[in-house]
Amino acid sequence: MINYKNKINIIKKNAIISSKTLGVLSEYIKPGINLLFLDKIAKEYIMDNNAYPAFLGLYNYPYSICTSLNYEIAHGLPRDKYLNNGDIISIDCGVLKNKYYSDIAYTFPVGNISKTNKKLLLYTKKSLYIGIKSCILGNNIGYIGYSINKYIKKKKLYIVKDLYGHGIGNKLHENPIIPNYGNKYKGSIIKNGMTLAIEPMVNIGTNKIRLSKDKWTYITKNKKNSAHFEHNIAIINNKTKILSTFKYIKKK
Repeated sequence: MINYKNKINIIKKNAIISSKTLGVLSEYIKPGINLLFLDKIAKEYIMDNNAYPAFLGLYNYPYSICTSLNYEIAHGLPRDKYLNNGDIISIDCGVLKNKYYSDIAYTFPVGNISKTNKKLLLYTKKSLYIGIKSCILGNNIGYIGYSINKYIKKKKLYIVKDLYGHGIGNKLHENPIIPNYGNKYKGSIIKNGMTLAIEPMVNIGTNKIRLSKDKWTYITKNKKNSAHFEHNIAIINNKTKILSTFKYIKKK
């Protein structure tokens, strides 16, 4: 019998630190806030909890969080830029503590956003929970992405096919890769002890993306907006358990 419960308990504790970090940041998401300031707040909060920002230094990444603004999909760099009313911003936050990682993301509205952006955020967030609901012991990994994409297509939005969810543990990115689309009968079999990061990324108007000049940030090719939500989950005692939470995020 593999002893996986200790791993899951540590990842859950780290996921709660990540979740609380997003909660702290939610207090500052408003017009006029600088992205570098958000990075500073996140770094200080994580380190005050005797943890380390998972992204800082990983693959030579120079910041503690990823801040992806409007048509930026993922891996957006904090920089000397200010939030404006009507923006949306995805913040990806990970923690390393006791040799295990967490990795979660949430897309925030900034001030008053358009109806189109409200729907984008709502449907992307719902697709995350649809994916989690499909993560059932004995299913193929492909069933997760199949379920996510089926829902997103009904909403006339576009799933990002070139970026994926992943396993998580002693490394931030582990197998299995979890596409947000695909065949429900393909991929690894979901088993007890698996710890996963499920993270749909959804665009308006196209699934085509490109890497920006900074060589980090992925953006939509049509420069229409994108949203990103991510939870860490585990399969334990034949059931799916969400390890992270959005309950600390201040709703505005």
